[in-house]
Amino acid sequence: MLYIIRNNQDYGPYDDITILSYVNNGQVLLHDKVKDSSTFEVGTVSYFLKRAGLKPKVAHKGNLISQLQVIGTELILPKATIVNRQWLSDKRLLLLAIIGLFPTVLMILPLASFGIFYAIALYFSCIWGLFFFYFFRTPQVSLKTTISVFFLTQLFVFVVWDILGLTRFNPFYLLVDVKFPLNIVGYICGVGLTEEMAKAIPLIFIYQRAKEPLLPQTLVYYGLMSGIAFGVFEGVEYQMGINTELDYTSAFFMNIARLTSLPFLHAIWCGIAGYFIAFANLYPKYRLSLFFLAITIPAVLHGLYDAFCGSFIFIAVLITFCGVILLMAYLKQGVNYQSKLRQ
Repeated sequence: MLYIIRNNQDYGPYDDITILSYVNNGQVLLHDKVKDSSTFEVGTVSYFLKRAGLKPKVAHKGNLISQLQVIGTELILPKATIVNRQWLSDKRLLLLAIIGLFPTVLMILPLASFGIFYAIALYFSCIWGLFFFYFFRTPQVSLKTTISVFFLTQLFVFVVWDILGLTRFNPFYLLVDVKFPLNIVGYICGVGLTEEMAKAIPLIFIYQRAKEPLLPQTLVYYGLMSGIAFGVFEGVEYQMGINTELDYTSAFFMNIARLTSLPFLHAIWCGIAGYFIAFANLYPKYRLSLFFLAITIPAVLHGLYDAFCGSFIFIAVLITFCGVILLMAYLKQGVNYQSKLRQ
């Protein structure tokens, strides 16, 4: 005799013929689990019927028209659910639709070249932002602060870089164009130091205005968002400038990289800065060294990546993973680090 198993409940016992009739009537499915009471063998209904030499044949309940009439229009077009907005109770698919269809919407908007580049960069940064919000947010994270960090960082960088041109006052930028390995100094003390300080300013502002001690992961999160914001600005600049001088294949690849991997790198480096700035907030006696580490470590990673990216891309890729591993290790040993600084 056979027992049908559904939701961890046994129903039966039934013989093979009875189960066959249930299958033919649509009451039992061929992939339902069945247990043989004599051998304790477990398999599907299909397996046991085949073993018994029985061939199931589920009968149709009327023709196509009659079946559609029984199904009814509410299953095809659930007007009540749509009108009552019950579908808004689960916004997951709606969020995915907004993300997935955003580039399609851009096709109908009369945007100039800068508007298109910025909108696409904003699109990819929002995707990164959702990942960071899901994985790194803490109870201290504010959506308002997140949005402020994202857009004000871009505004600040635009003013400093494009309007005031303050980066030209850093003499180490002159060493960027010299031969390797001397250009490493230019990339670390010029590009790396300047850009990482710019990305860290919103974090210092948050740290100074905090109404409670901030968790390290909270400022890591805001650091990730500040880094993504800088990546948006830089990505648009490169797409409208340097990338236009490349051949089609190289330009295509670099445009994609400027929207995906490179903003992520900026985020990781600034996330490291956020980690040490958070500890400077928690342990002000060590703030001098912690602020130094908050800028120096990201600047070194940033500068080394840029220096090796041209001719030694394999080393540059290894440096990117070093940054990720460092941030993971920092977050993992945060409790032990706090215990040490309390002493």
